[in-house]
Amino acid sequence: MNSTTNFFKSIRFRIALVFVLLMIIALELLGAFFVRQIERQNLTTFQQQIALPKYVTDQITTALKKKDSNEGNHEIQDILSSLNNTNLQEAQVVDKTGTIRGTLSVSGQQTIGQKTTDLNAQKAIAGEQSFLKSRTVNENNERKELLTTTLGSNNGRGKDIVGVLVVKASLAPVYKNIDSVMRLFVIAGILALMVSIALALFLARTLTRPIEQIDEQTTKIANGDYSMVNHIYGSDELGHLAQSVNELSTRVEESTETVNAERNRLDSVLTHMADGVLAANRRGEVTIINQAAADFVGVDRDAAIGQNVIELLQLKGKRMLRDMLENLDDFRVDLSDDSKDLLVQAYVSLIKRQSGFISGLVVVLHNITEQQRIDAERRMFVSNVSHELRTPLTSVRSYVDALAEGAINDPEMAHNFLGVVQNETQRMIRMINDLLELSRLDQGTMAVKLEVINLNSLFNFVLNRFDMIIENDAKNTETPNKNYSIQREFTSEDVWVEVDPDKFTQVLDNIMNNAVKYSPDGGVITARLIKTKTRAILSISDQGLGIPKKDLNNIFNRFFRVDKSRSRAQGGTGLGLAISKEVVEKFNGRIWVDSVENQGSTFYISLAYVDDAELQEADWDAE
Repeated sequence: MNSTTNFFKSIRFRIALVFVLLMIIALELLGAFFVRQIERQNLTTFQQQIALPKYVTDQITTALKKKDSNEGNHEIQDILSSLNNTNLQEAQVVDKTGTIRGTLSVSGQQTIGQKTTDLNAQKAIAGEQSFLKSRTVNENNERKELLTTTLGSNNGRGKDIVGVLVVKASLAPVYKNIDSVMRLFVIAGILALMVSIALALFLARTLTRPIEQIDEQTTKIANGDYSMVNHIYGSDELGHLAQSVNELSTRVEESTETVNAERNRLDSVLTHMADGVLAANRRGEVTIINQAAADFVGVDRDAAIGQNVIELLQLKGKRMLRDMLENLDDFRVDLSDDSKDLLVQAYVSLIKRQSGFISGLVVVLHNITEQQRIDAERRMFVSNVSHELRTPLTSVRSYVDALAEGAINDPEMAHNFLGVVQNETQRMIRMINDLLELSRLDQGTMAVKLEVINLNSLFNFVLNRFDMIIENDAKNTETPNKNYSIQREFTSEDVWVEVDPDKFTQVLDNIMNNAVKYSPDGGVITARLIKTKTRAILSISDQGLGIPKKDLNNIFNRFFRVDKSRSRAQGGTGLGLAISKEVVEKFNGRIWVDSVENQGSTFYISLAYVDDAELQEADWDAE
């Protein structure tokens, strides 16, 4: 049904319809003219056939002029009876007085001698016209031809007219012949119309087929398919149009490929950019946004399209769109929330047409959170280093000034002052060495000698040294020290890891020293070593004051101390845990801490261990 409806709406149907209508109109006009001409010609011929010869009319005129009317009537009747014209139905002779003098039909013999009632005959006798032709239809729907002819001379006044000859003939044969011709014409017209319809559809198909192909091709071009090529049927206008559409398809395909390539290149650049990029129109509605910008503002890319750039960047009440269009100075946007800290620098540029009309803007978002953090850490680092160095230097200067002012003359006092100066100097040396080691770690220039070692043995070696320190402190009764004990909980399996033994020993020393410093008198330090499927995890737990929850994320920062006064009193630099973190990460490990205030702290170190198969392969290679 739909295809039928489309056919009647198509240009093919319209062309065929116009062609057929023109053919029908032409046939109608030609038929009307042709039938009219046939009718006129046949009527003229018929009139000539029913008209009596002049010699007959002359004989009838002579008979009318005779004085003896009976003799004249007999001659007239003989003349009419001798007529051999099958077309005649009736022939009457009327004298100038209007009396019927003779008739051809047998039924009309009784009218001889009576006055005629024929108006045409009466008018002809009166001299109004020489003859009158008229076609009439009788009561039986039969067409007849009536021909009235005056007899005698007619000078216009009717004085020389001796009578009138009235001839009647049936037109049935004439119109029968015309009907036959008409039927033939109708049949021929129907055949011609059918042929014209078929020809019109064929010609319409011929004309519309290139147009349909062009329409199909343009539809495919609109849908992005450029594979179709139109066949050129000729060098006419449609052929030129098809050639132009083929060239257009090629140009559009090339342009589309270029645009798509540029768009893909731009999308690739925008997608892999670390900076966020978004574009908006004059109304501030976002039209383009890359993934980095979507991550910055915390929305989906598709959801961000159409949103207002001011609301998306959380600038409502701080900055208006007009300000961004008129003032191109960069500004900072704080996009932090409960889950993250995020500070970005926004750079604005306008999108202008060649006419200078501003059609939109582009905003580039550069993440400066890390930069700000690094700058803050740098400032804090400089401040901490200055502070940490100033304290021992101030102490050294004070004691040196005291010695210079005379304390050097007191041997006991001088000895004590020099001891303090020596301790503070050692403290500054340790701090500078730690700073140098951190610098080498940051720059990647620290020498690392990786070896596959038995972690059980190395851990026990470090703990044994601290056990020895405990024994020595217990023997020294003059300077009593803190009393504590070390408890071991090791796996029975050997755990082999690939580390630098000296550097890792330093890490364990740092953690153990902190555990000893912050453990209460009589406390227990628990050292554990376990082995999981893929990792070796060692931990050191103390029973000290613990670390506040707010300080857990900062415990591995440089110069950070939870108890600053106590740490400084015990000679700490605040760099040990920072160095430990850097060293462990150098070995692809991880270090972290769990702590509860007033319950102690536990430091964990996770390292990837070497399995037995790899260890045996390494031993075989060594051999």
